[in-house]
Amino acid sequence: MLVDTHCHLTHERFHGDRSAVLVRASEAGVAAVVTVASSAKDAGSALTLAREKPGVWGTAGIHPHESGGAQSGDMERIAELLAEDEIVAVGETGLDFHYDFSPRPLQRELFRRHVELAHETRLPLVVHSRSADEDTASAIQEAPAGVRGVLHCYSGGKELLETALEAGWFISFTGLVTFRNFSGVDLLRAVPRDRLMVETDAPYLAPVPYRGKRNEPAHVTHVCQAVARHRGEKLDVVAEYTTRNAARFFGLPIEAQTSAGE
Repeated sequence: MLVDTHCHLTHERFHGDRSAVLVRASEAGVAAVVTVASSAKDAGSALTLAREKPGVWGTAGIHPHESGGAQSGDMERIAELLAEDEIVAVGETGLDFHYDFSPRPLQRELFRRHVELAHETRLPLVVHSRSADEDTASAIQEAPAGVRGVLHCYSGGKELLETALEAGWFISFTGLVTFRNFSGVDLLRAVPRDRLMVETDAPYLAPVPYRGKRNEPAHVTHVCQAVARHRGEKLDVVAEYTTRNAARFFGLPIEAQTSAGE
């Protein structure tokens, strides 16, 4: 049993076969999927999908890439959606100073407002951070007590990882761990078992052997296999504790199967 803790099922690349994608995920042993929003409109779509499809849950937030296009009232809409039972987290929010698709001051301001919403709603925070380790670490340290989050698709450095773990945050890894040039093995190994999750970030970042193709939730099995290999752990053990972590973090009504030999 596995959970794809971060994907984008509302993306247009899934418009033609979304139901089949979910069937393949179930057949691969994926018990739940969290479809992550990138904008207020997308969050509404995530809610609709989560209500229609068993095993699918949604988030509500504005991706840093979309910060520049955010409209007046979008954050109020996000706050409304967070009250729905099918919405289990705030985000995706954060900072991306690699592409800089949105002005950095605006990214920082919207990130701050998402942190406030997480504090108010007591929902977890899904955070994107790329080439912004220092600012992300500061945001974590300055967050109100009780705010908990996950750094998804982790690609940062040791200092940011240590800051997040010290604050009680979770770390999630994608298909990047299957790539030959993956350079974060030591950081992957440094994450305690009770803070580690796996994801696809589908339709992006397809793992080997699907690299270059559209990613989908069923492929989280390959992410889990690579995590187990890098950490020198049994696959069923990694599947069990990452699923347990996902259920605890997002409040999902699933129970991980206990693995023999843990």
